[in-house]
Amino acid sequence: MNSGPRARGFTLVELLVVIAIIGILVGLLLPAVQAAREAVRRISCQSNMKQIALASHNYHDTFGRFPAGWESVGTSGSPGWGWAAALLPQMEQTNVHDRIQFSLPIDHPVHASLLEQVIPSYICPSDPGPDIFSIGESEGDGHGHGHEDEDEHEEEGHEHEHEVENVDHTDPLFRIAKANYVGVFGTFDLHDNPYAGDGLFYGNSAHKFRDAIDGLSSTLMFGERSSKLGGVVWHGVIHEANAAEARVVGVADHVPNDAVGHFEDFSSQHPSGANFSLADGATRYLADTIDLEVFQALSTRNNYEVISANDY
Repeated sequence: MNSGPRARGFTLVELLVVIAIIGILVGLLLPAVQAAREAVRRISCQSNMKQIALASHNYHDTFGRFPAGWESVGTSGSPGWGWAAALLPQMEQTNVHDRIQFSLPIDHPVHASLLEQVIPSYICPSDPGPDIFSIGESEGDGHGHGHEDEDEHEEEGHEHEHEVENVDHTDPLFRIAKANYVGVFGTFDLHDNPYAGDGLFYGNSAHKFRDAIDGLSSTLMFGERSSKLGGVVWHGVIHEANAAEARVVGVADHVPNDAVGHFEDFSSQHPSGANFSLADGATRYLADTIDLEVFQALSTRNNYEVISANDY
C-alpha cells in the first residue's frame, strides 16, 4: 500500500540559517527599540524641566523673585534649603513642603523622614543611578560647589585637573534621595562673595526677571546633572557633605558631558547632549558640541553677550 510522500522537515543546516537570520534581525531591531525608548525618556526629562521652569515662574509671581540657589545664614551654610525645596508647592508637592521646618538644617533630626523622600519630577528617567544613595562626608570645611577659582590655577601655572573620583567616595553621612537637576550658578565665583555666581542661582540669590539683562531667552536657569560622578539632591546644601553646594547648582566650566568635566559641570545620560531650561520657560536640548564660549554666555545673566538661537 502506497502511503504517499512523507513531509520533509528542516535540516540542521536550514535550522541554523533561520536562527542566524533571526539573530541578525534582532540585532538590527534592538538598537532601534532602545533608541525609541531613550527618545521617550528624553521627552519625559524635558517635561520635568518644563515643569520646573514654570514652577519658578509661578514662584516669581508669588514672591516677586526666583528662589535662592540655597538659603544660608552666616558662613555655616545652614539651614541650606535649596531652590528645589522652595519650589515644592509649585511642583504640586505641598504635602512634602509642609513637613519642612526651613529655619532648621536639612540634616536636623526633625527632617529624618524627608531625607529619603523621592520627588519623581526631580529625577531624569534616563539616569541609572539609585533613587536613594549614600551621600559622602566632606573632606574639607563642608563648603564647596566643586569649582576652583581660575585665577588660582593661573597663579599655580596649571589647568583644571580631571576630577575622576566620585564625590561620594568618602565616608557616608547618611542615605538621601537623589535628583538630577541643578540651578545655573554661572561660570565663576564673584570675588566679593565666595558663594555668589554670575548666573541666576547661588547662595542667598534673589534674582528677578529684570536681572536677566542678557535676555530671558538667552539665559539658562536649570540644567541636568547625571549621577555618574556623585549624587545631586533636591533638599539643598548639606554642610557636612562633600561638594555640598555642587549638589544643587552647576558651573559652566565645560560643555555638557565633557570628557574632562568635573562633578559640578552639567551632564546627562542622554546621547550627545543634555536638557536645559531657559529663563523664559522654554526647554532646549544643548548638544555637547556646543561652543564653550556660547555655552558660558548662556549661563550668565548680565554679561551683555548677544546670542542667537542659531548659535546653539
